[in-house]
Amino acid sequence: MAAQPDIEVVGEAADGAAVIPLVRQLRPDVVAMDVRMPLMDGIEATRAVLRTVSDPPKILVVTTFENDEYVYEALRAGADGFLLKRARPAEIVHAVRLVAEGESLLFPASVRQLAAEYGDGGGNPAARAAMERAALTEREAEVLRLMARGLSNAEIAGRLIVGTETVKSHVSAVLAKLGARDRTQAVIAAYESGFVAPG
Repeated sequence: MAAQPDIEVVGEAADGAAVIPLVRQLRPDVVAMDVRMPLMDGIEATRAVLRTVSDPPKILVVTTFENDEYVYEALRAGADGFLLKRARPAEIVHAVRLVAEGESLLFPASVRQLAAEYGDGGGNPAARAAMERAALTEREAEVLRLMARGLSNAEIAGRLIVGTETVKSHVSAVLAKLGARDRTQAVIAAYESGFVAPG
């Protein structure tokens, strides 16, 4: 990543407990968080960063296995996406940029599969109640379904035959109504509530 003019590695931590003070000090835009670390694992470190750091960074969970319950738990905890340790340098750069931009879902098919395998299958009463309280308009609901399929704002705009700015407004409304930090969290909420079926 050092060869990328728009990406700079500003710090490293050997365990999850060391991540929080480093994030506070260095203020990175994106954190690549290993799921399995000593002292505090990546799931708990993700929760801690999001809970304790004002204006927290995007979090990209790094894992060995794609279909791992730990990955889904990390996404539930607030991670913005995940990346496999075996990823090639170009894939890592792409994932960092995609998560930093926040305009589309990283590996939507994998998120669907994880939701199908480890999610509540729409059986989460709190998620269902939150979705009902959100009272999404018909267009916002349509946008959320397309977000869950991994479409970017431009792709959603093309599908709905509207402008990209209109889609951005709808996405912002969906996130605000669901109390979601980003697209990934909105999609997890959609799966957990049964609003979108992961299959």
